[in-house]
Amino acid sequence: MGRWIGAVRGAVGFLTRLPVGHRDGDWDAFRSTPAAFPIVGLVAGTLASLPLLAADALPSATVAFGYLLAVYAVTGIHHLDGVADLGDALVVHGDAERRREVLKDTTTGVGALLAVAGTVTALALAGLGLAGRPPVAAVAIAIAAEVGTKLGMAAMACFGRAGYPGMGRQFTAATARRSFLAPAVVAAPIAAATWPHPAAAVALCGAVAGLALPWYWADRHLGGISGDIFGAANEIGRVAGVHAGVIAWTLL
Repeated sequence: MGRWIGAVRGAVGFLTRLPVGHRDGDWDAFRSTPAAFPIVGLVAGTLASLPLLAADALPSATVAFGYLLAVYAVTGIHHLDGVADLGDALVVHGDAERRREVLKDTTTGVGALLAVAGTVTALALAGLGLAGRPPVAAVAIAIAAEVGTKLGMAAMACFGRAGYPGMGRQFTAATARRSFLAPAVVAAPIAAATWPHPAAAVALCGAVAGLALPWYWADRHLGGISGDIFGAANEIGRVAGVHAGVIAWTLL
């Protein structure tokens, strides 16, 4: 039990801006306990979705802006650095080594600016879509998308390969494929949050699918995932999950 508590504490410290204490061993416990990812997704998603409860009382644009602010107030903006680095790596010409150099470069290029702007805009528009749904459904979709994003990150840790030493390898080296069962069990009940409507399940699966895009690209063009890819996947997965959930609620 102490290891699980330490793992969740380490995950909260890494994945959010929530004030938590830190003890020696928390980071190692988190790296080797991928189930901590969706647990923190549930906490972060719940807190970030609170502005959506005002969807019936305030203009949709205001609620969407509140959701956007809440997401970054809870999770921080440091994961957007991965989006920025990925954006620059996407547009650079060269081989995998050249792209890895760009990922490590602290210079902000046009690709980075476009990637960050596009991601934040997409999340704001997703929030606008949520604001037009019933408040309880909107909250459920937002939470499911956040949990799905973290489930996808757990999958990256369990099944991914790191292209070079760094943050990515710290996760992939500490887990095994069989370790994915626990995060899957933790995340599965969230898919029923809008039962019998499938919107939450679609949001959760959509987040995992969206996260697979940077993962696949990194495997093909970087030789494997890295800490920047984890960060970018976190942001892209959330956007994909919320949009998928809103579309499902609208059409199904």
